[in-house]
Amino acid sequence: MTETADHPSQATPQVEREPRTAGRRIERERSEAGQQSEPEQAERKQAGREQAGREQAERKRHDDASPRCLVFGASGYIGSHLVPRLLDEGVRVRASSRNAAVLKARGWPGVECIAADALDPASLDQALTGIEIAYYLVHSMAAGKDFGRLDLEAAANFAAAAECAGVKRIVYLGGLVPDDAESEHIVSRRDTGEVLRRGSVPVTELRAGIIVGPGSAAFEVMRDLVYHLPLMITPRWVQSKSPPLALDNLLMYLVRLPQIEAAEGRIFDAGGPETLTYQEMMRILAEVGGRRPPLIIPVPVLSPKLSAYWLRFITAVPTNIARALIGGLKHDFSADDAELKRLVPQQLLGFREAVEAVFAAERESAPVVARWIEGAFAVRQQRIDYAYYAKRAGGSAETKAPPSAVWEVVSRIGGDDGWYYMNGLWQLRDLLDRLAGGPGGQHGRRHPTDLRVGDRIGSWSVIGLEPERRLSLAFGMRAPGAGMLEFDLEPRADGGTKLSITAYWHPAGVWGLAYWYSFQPAHQFIFGGTAKAICQRAQSLGDPRPGPSL
Repeated sequence: MTETADHPSQATPQVEREPRTAGRRIERERSEAGQQSEPEQAERKQAGREQAGREQAERKRHDDASPRCLVFGASGYIGSHLVPRLLDEGVRVRASSRNAAVLKARGWPGVECIAADALDPASLDQALTGIEIAYYLVHSMAAGKDFGRLDLEAAANFAAAAECAGVKRIVYLGGLVPDDAESEHIVSRRDTGEVLRRGSVPVTELRAGIIVGPGSAAFEVMRDLVYHLPLMITPRWVQSKSPPLALDNLLMYLVRLPQIEAAEGRIFDAGGPETLTYQEMMRILAEVGGRRPPLIIPVPVLSPKLSAYWLRFITAVPTNIARALIGGLKHDFSADDAELKRLVPQQLLGFREAVEAVFAAERESAPVVARWIEGAFAVRQQRIDYAYYAKRAGGSAETKAPPSAVWEVVSRIGGDDGWYYMNGLWQLRDLLDRLAGGPGGQHGRRHPTDLRVGDRIGSWSVIGLEPERRLSLAFGMRAPGAGMLEFDLEPRADGGTKLSITAYWHPAGVWGLAYWYSFQPAHQFIFGGTAKAICQRAQSLGDPRPGPSL
């Protein structure tokens, strides 16, 4: 929690008083100006300009003096929440991920967004130049097999690049480490910190267990289980214990620790105020969401490794990440956090309070978005039981045609020419939707070529568009989940265009996943085929046509 959030009532009156004060000041200045001679007025204006110049120089001096932070891994769950928190603190932020466009779509004011990959050492120089504090928030669990080796390679590259760039401190978010740690996930997080410390840049490592917040992989696995499985036959790990930590509390630690000299070069455990079993957490999660707690039956023969194999059928959390997490659940975790709480005192939220804060934050988030953003509550139709993480499928094609020609074809989609590819499948899907009681494409287009936000294209609605750049459609059929379809146009250096079509699906539990997997075979070719057909039509618009024969 930031200081601003703790005292909202103190900020509001100041905002309300400012216009009235400014108005009286302007009237007074006008009155005084009318009584002054021309030389006096000129002298007054000059003094005002000099004062404004001094104030501007002071602001620049303050900005130059404030430390510049790099959030490395800013597109991830923690990074995407840490960046706005740092901005609230007045910190100058540079954000990096492998895809800078994803960061720019967040719309963070004043944030420099850079593409960088810890497995590509050449990309790190630009990201770290001029940085004093670097938050290291990346891991390779999504890569699946051999992610532990990749984690260590990435950490070694980052430590070396930070040393060359003159970084003053690295802040690394790791995980709690039990004495009997043996899972690849836990060992990798521990060893990543050790590799970072081999460099000359001091490292502050914060080790946390389960983070209670929207997007936390462990939290989202529990959410998917609780809201969609009334009965669970689980391994014994549901009886394992951990001190869950609220996202707000974690962010406070991350913001404050770099400001404390005594935290330099040290390792801190971070935990919440209570230690609970996973079964207890799932019961509380159900109660806060207004659901009946699921019946949980632990069985000794079902190991965490075996339970990981069916995760893809019950949760939308990326399978490789979920499997890595499940592998470490057989351990009991504890946090020796007395020193951390002394250095950074704050009120720690209990698990129930933290879950309530998650749902409140989701409900208070922007009700409308103009494009797909991972986990956005508006994309999930304001449903706490719809998966945070999306399943996705897509295809792309390239053409010599300019973005303007490609956009001309994209903006006519769903009209007289249908969807340009496999129209029979689109029509079949509309029929199935009507049979299920949905709209089934009954809405025609408002205009054959012009598009506006709010328009309907069959069963889809336009929620965002940037001419010659992007079209975002919301799924409107009857189905167990929420979806979006996006058309992205990327200009090529040669004047051509790359068109990418991506479908995103936030499933509602097991049935939502079953729905997605049933259409997956069609997704394998329909989006790529549609992209290719659009590019071909766009290119034909610019091809010279033969003149009349003589």
